Amino acid sequence: MADQRQIRLAKLLVEYSTKVQKGEKVLINAVDVPVPMVEELIKAVYEAGGFPIVNLWNQRIERAIVEGASEASLKAWADVDMYRMNRMDVFIGIRGVANVRELATIPNQNNLASLHYSKPVHMDIRVPKTRWVVLRYPTEVMALQANMGTREFEDFFYSVCTDVDYAKMAKAMAEAKKYLDTVDKVRIVAPGTDLRFSVKNIPWVPCAGEMNIPDGEIYTAPVKDSVNGTITYNTPSTNGGHLFRDIRFTFKDGKIIEAHADDDRLLNEILDRDEGARYVGEFALGCNPQILHPMDNTLFDEKISGSFHFTPGNAYEDADNGNRSSVHWDLIQIQTPEFGGGEIYFDGVLVRKDGVFVDERLAMLNL
Repeated sequence: MADQRQIRLAKLLVEYSTKVQKGEKVLINAVDVPVPMVEELIKAVYEAGGFPIVNLWNQRIERAIVEGASEASLKAWADVDMYRMNRMDVFIGIRGVANVRELATIPNQNNLASLHYSKPVHMDIRVPKTRWVVLRYPTEVMALQANMGTREFEDFFYSVCTDVDYAKMAKAMAEAKKYLDTVDKVRIVAPGTDLRFSVKNIPWVPCAGEMNIPDGEIYTAPVKDSVNGTITYNTPSTNGGHLFRDIRFTFKDGKIIEAHADDDRLLNEILDRDEGARYVGEFALGCNPQILHPMDNTLFDEKISGSFHFTPGNAYEDADNGNRSSVHWDLIQIQTPEFGGGEIYFDGVLVRKDGVFVDERLAMLNL
């Protein structure tokens, strides 16, 4: 029998996040997720009048396919899944974190899979052509990452996912967007960071429970060649199974010309994956009031109240600066006092200090 919290989560994803309509085809992509949760998603899709199509997947199977893959085999895999994705109206991607280091020892193969599978299937089709939502499912590994007991983490997970007033958040973001869409120049100052760029004429997109659960960010993109200066991220981030720490980029005319972290070689391999990987495709402000500390899980960390993320790689088409890449790596700087503080200026005006919006035109984002 399903947990009532699973039922609430399934209904949120189907009825609010993706707004499934009668006759729509819905791909439920479940990776390392218990069957009862998948069953509740199927029921919720049927109740909405949709047609559920289910793909059950496992991280170790993914590892086996990627580890032995060639460019040709990846393109064959992508060709099949592109056919399916092109016929979907809605995508619900739910993934249980089984082993965050599963791909750590095959970085080159993982890069190959990102380029020849993930980009054509997800970046080129799923993101622009379906209504989609992605989320994680609580596991013991995630509890470990969050430094919590398993039950404690499950309570936290369902609280930040289903107890947030997303309608209130959406209203606040719609109000903030009126000002944000007028902004041109951005400057960010923090320990190890002095960064300048423009967001002129690139729209801001509110995220209040539709594409991600949990949610709580509003994003745009920098004008592609406008980024100059240095940024130091203070939130560790796993990519390809490796936990990167102390990432620091130096930009000149939009391009990352210098990149350092705990492993410079692995970091630069990701940035050299294609031409667009050294340019930034997203700038976003995090404002979920219930997420305050990082746990090496991007879908949570990028929503941290008082944070922002500045993302090497692909831009979204609804906030498009023209950058295209197989990479989209949301790297996060938290600016609350506990993490060193910081300031964000829009057109020369201080709008956020130490993680708190101090300009009345954005104060509603202090949720």
